[in-house]
Amino acid sequence: MWAATLTNGPTELIDFVLPLWAGAAIGLRGSEIGVLLAVEMALSVVVRPVAGVVADRWDRRFTAAAGALLYALSCAGYAVAQSAPVAYVAAAVGGVGGALLWVAVRAIVSERLAEDSAVFARLLSAQETGAWVAFVVGLSLVGSLGFGGLFWACSGACAIAAVCLLTAPRRPGCGGTGTDMGTGTGTAAAKTGAETGLRAVGKRLRPMLFAVVMTMAAEAAVGLLLLLHLQRGFGLEVVEVAWVFLPGAVAMSVAAGYLHRYVLRFGRRRVLVTASTASCAFAVSLAWAPTPHVIAGLWVLSGLAWAAVLPVQQAVIAEASAGQVGRGMGVYESACLVGALLGSLAAGVLYDGAHWWVACLVAAGMILAGAVVVPRAVRALGVPDVPVEVGRA
Repeated sequence: MWAATLTNGPTELIDFVLPLWAGAAIGLRGSEIGVLLAVEMALSVVVRPVAGVVADRWDRRFTAAAGALLYALSCAGYAVAQSAPVAYVAAAVGGVGGALLWVAVRAIVSERLAEDSAVFARLLSAQETGAWVAFVVGLSLVGSLGFGGLFWACSGACAIAAVCLLTAPRRPGCGGTGTDMGTGTGTAAAKTGAETGLRAVGKRLRPMLFAVVMTMAAEAAVGLLLLLHLQRGFGLEVVEVAWVFLPGAVAMSVAAGYLHRYVLRFGRRRVLVTASTASCAFAVSLAWAPTPHVIAGLWVLSGLAWAAVLPVQQAVIAEASAGQVGRGMGVYESACLVGALLGSLAAGVLYDGAHWWVACLVAAGMILAGAVVVPRAVRALGVPDVPVEVGRA
């Protein structure tokens, strides 16, 4: 959890400031900035399934620590970069490091799922805490530290996270065995002789992966539409835009654990429908929000919705991966990135080619479609609607 906090903060902050730094510090043109971002995303998509195989075959602590160290190296590369080639190399290293880190971390977390069904909610809380703390501290100090100092601070945080992972205790019988990783259903494939391997895991998880692409596309579309609207519609500066997003991040970090109680009480499918409906209401309301202050309040509603949805998705993937959680998390995260890419492309087209309220309603429609598709995907995978913990009736 500490490693997730220490690495997600720099990840989110760098994603936010990287385009600004690339243009201001080393003079990249718009097309070159696009290539810089595409390099990291493309490698992340390609390497994540491979990272899943690595996480199932070798000690997950070491896999995650290697990812954190590579991300620290990537941050250091940005800090010293004076030209586009160095920046591209740093982006490539960051893409590989992020893949190894997050696939392995989620696989490690899944090892406790049978004993603690709220473990993915607590992971999300740790991640979002790191994100909003990094934004507050980083954007407050960037004026005095400069971009270089900011990148060095991010590199240091990731290096500390690697130490946390390397010194973490190993759970007996877990990690790198290819057998049950503590999900409570992990031995099912071994007992029944079901297919194993990356392709088989992807096929098994296909209904949920399709739903994940849809929900991530909707989330990315709404986020980018909101960012563009705050910048161009209201004329806000970069730091002012960040403050609008901050309440939602804080809400996610605080509420994820509390919202899991409703999953235990009402079941996963009902919570997914309710959360998606709330997020849809946010997107519709966004079309007529009069001020950035109102938008910041509405963004809290969206944050609460995603705080309920994301842990459920990850827990379902872990339980349905049949003892190959690393591979399951690898294809899941690739699906997330593909959805984010599609959503960003759709948002850009909508913002430039349609009225603001039309763009918001289209995004709301995407979210509402997810309210139908995602619960059906959970049912199709055959996982329990109400999480079952060892020792809990």
